[in-house]
Amino acid sequence: MERITISLDADLAAEFDRLIAERGYRNRSEAVRDLLRAHLEQSRRQRGEATHCVANLSYVYSHHERDLAERLTALQHGQHDLTVATLHAHLDHENCLESVILRGPTAAVRGFADALIAERGVRHGQLNLIDVELDSGHSHGHGYRPAGSGHGHVHLKPKT
Repeated sequence: MERITISLDADLAAEFDRLIAERGYRNRSEAVRDLLRAHLEQSRRQRGEATHCVANLSYVYSHHERDLAERLTALQHGQHDLTVATLHAHLDHENCLESVILRGPTAAVRGFADALIAERGVRHGQLNLIDVELDSGHSHGHGYRPAGSGHGHVHLKPKT
């Protein structure tokens, strides 16, 4: 762990301390690390360096919308290589919440999420991406295999 020192004016420090308290951080260092990670991920994405990710796609939809559940399932089956798992919860008599865990090339994950959120009847769609590095140092013959990775599986290590 490397130690750094920063200086903040009093108003900025007070506002930062309020944010820390609101979010439940135990200290400034933890908050600064999370802010840096988020900024570095955003910067990697803008430069096109975030090639692979894990992600959570959450959305609410009306199960009374004609054929929507079948369309959503068909989309997920069509991208079965990206879809890891789906959690489905009934919110009320009309609305359902689904959360889909995804992994794979960032562009493909983002494209899948955009297509699913754009389906008529889907509301409140949100994609949370986490950039990962592909670590193919292990070869046990199972798990996520990006194209051209051979027969072993690849570990997905979050960046930073």
